[in-house]
Parts: sequence; structure tokens; C-alpha cells
Amino acid sequence: MRVTVNGEQREVSADHVDALLSELEYQGSHFAIALNFDVLPRNRWAETRLRPGDEIEIITPRQGG
Repeated sequence: MRVTVNGEQREVSADHVDALLSELEYQGSHFAIALNFDVLPRNRWAETRLRPGDEIEIITPRQGG
């Protein structure tokens, strides 16, 4: 299905948020997910289905000043 990840349209096979993270090879726990502009709690990643046209932002912390 076609979704937008961090502003880039992508064709993905994942059907849930946690599967998308695996497909995109995100590892660790230091990031947040926004689905269609709403922050999605980590405990809902496995149960939240993706739909064509969804917009997903994967937000990672940055250091700097």
C-alpha cells in the first residue's frame, strides 16, 4: 500500500505501525510516531492498522544547540 513516511511517499507491505518500523529497519526505543498528525502511544503500535494514504512521521531525538 502507498503511505507517506516523513514526507516521502512509499510503497510498503506492512499493515500495522510496528510492522512498518521493522520493514523500515528502525530499531531501539528512542523515537515517537505520529499517525495522521496525532502522536500514537507506543502501547498502540502493534494494534494500529495502516491504511492507504496514511501519513506517518517517525520522530527521532536530536542533539545540538
